[in-house]
Amino acid sequence: MNAQENKQLVMHGYQLFQSGDIRKLMELYHDDAEWISPDSEYTPYAGSYHGKQGIGQFFAKLDASVQTVYFQARQFIAEGDTVVVTGDATWIAKPTGRRFDNPWVHVFTMRDGKVSRFRAYHDTAPGDRAFHPELASTTTSMPLHH
Repeated sequence: MNAQENKQLVMHGYQLFQSGDIRKLMELYHDDAEWISPDSEYTPYAGSYHGKQGIGQFFAKLDASVQTVYFQARQFIAEGDTVVVTGDATWIAKPTGRRFDNPWVHVFTMRDGKVSRFRAYHDTAPGDRAFHPELASTTTSMPLHH
């Protein structure tokens, strides 16, 4: 697939995510796909996942942990087998009811018309504080996890 076709596939994936059709979204991923997001000991869905089953676990943890208030992909940049997407999200941590904003960058690596690797970049501190409010009172800055 060319860069434009890869971009269209990724855009379609965001539409599926926003409509809640995770089963159909998973069809866009290779069986051995990697899902890599920043580690955090406080955010339930943080970390890396491997294969469709692992990625499915990510979405199950995300659904159990947060309510989506706002999720918007803003810019799609495609070159070769790579698609980079920037966006913004606002979530509510279900265990605490605390709201947090989370601007993000997602990098997709494509292979044979499917996603073979997904990598997310975002600041983990807002989510950590939403899931564990006591963190906000004990520290003024937290290290970023990559």
